[in-house]
Amino acid sequence: MFDVIVVGGGPAGATAAEDLARSGHRVALLDRAGRIKPCGGAIPPRLIADFDIPDDQLVARITTARMISPTGRRVDIPIENGFVGMVDREHFDAFLRARARRAGARLFSGTFRRITRDAAGPQVVYRDKVSGEERRLGARLVIGADGARSLVARAEVPGGDRIPYVMAYHEIIDAPAASGQYDPRRCDVVYDGRISPDFYGWVFPHGASASVGMGSMVQGVDLKQATADLRAASGLSACRTLRREGAPIPLQPLARWDNGCDVVLAGDAAGVVAPSSGEGIYYAMVGGRVAATAAAACLASGRVRDLRLARRLFMREHKTVFRVLGSMQRAYYRSDERRERFVSLCHDVDVQSLTFEAYMNKKLVGARPLAHLKIGLKNLAHLTRLVPSGYT
Repeated sequence: MFDVIVVGGGPAGATAAEDLARSGHRVALLDRAGRIKPCGGAIPPRLIADFDIPDDQLVARITTARMISPTGRRVDIPIENGFVGMVDREHFDAFLRARARRAGARLFSGTFRRITRDAAGPQVVYRDKVSGEERRLGARLVIGADGARSLVARAEVPGGDRIPYVMAYHEIIDAPAASGQYDPRRCDVVYDGRISPDFYGWVFPHGASASVGMGSMVQGVDLKQATADLRAASGLSACRTLRREGAPIPLQPLARWDNGCDVVLAGDAAGVVAPSSGEGIYYAMVGGRVAATAAAACLASGRVRDLRLARRLFMREHKTVFRVLGSMQRAYYRSDERRERFVSLCHDVDVQSLTFEAYMNKKLVGARPLAHLKIGLKNLAHLTRLVPSGYT
């Protein structure tokens, strides 16, 4: 009998399990071993500091972001006064699970089936990886951190089966030598409808390897062919492919994260991936932390309404950022003409400064009213087509 069972051992689930175990709770972490999510792997300095990520987990340090428009225009944005860390999810997720186990969580390897209940509370039924048999774990609470199409969310939380998402696909390849096309300290973000009609493609260095991929909500898009086209355009077709991964990435937080009884969601299961950027690792780990906080409060008080704390705490800090990014995606990702204008905006030094300051610190910058006014006027001019698409 555990206090909490965490279903899913990605960044959200592993963080929730570690936090609860460190606070003295009996925690089970159920993970389907061998599952690696497609992910560019970028983590900002705030994540590194808030979650005590050691240097040996960083496979690269990025100092420049390159935005590429549909017509091939390129804008290189320097990351001033720091860097963006890159991780490989194959090793990063395993590191987080191992850290949770060292904190006292018990790891179980298997596939979630369902939740049943008796007088003692919920029981998680899973298929054991080794024996193939169904087994049960009992607990007082369950945290569902099992991804964008979460089975826990679908079965337990109202609206958990209706979350919008982007289908993402990437290939991990051997990194080429540094050249004019490929820089091991630069992330390339490609806004081109031939790669993705409604999102973007990416080339993200991972040290000895690189992640090349794209995402789209449009049905019928050939993700593998689009990624092959991106590799060809980036001069990466000849690089050896190490592995291929695909998965949905949610783009909108659920309106509710708990079932009002004994289940609360975290990470992709709760829909906490940033619109526009698709950034998920930082928000997943914050989601795991607030889910752990809510679970601990519920266990201490016996009040099931305390499970609502998870969403409340998360949205208190990040709701405005998600709203702004969502508006930007709706405004600029709808066509190549709009994406061309978006890259034009990226030429502006105030856009560059405010964007990366917000990204690095995970909060909007509010102390520069003249810069915000200028950016607002440029946005209006582009969205109303008062200026040509290449106007910077």
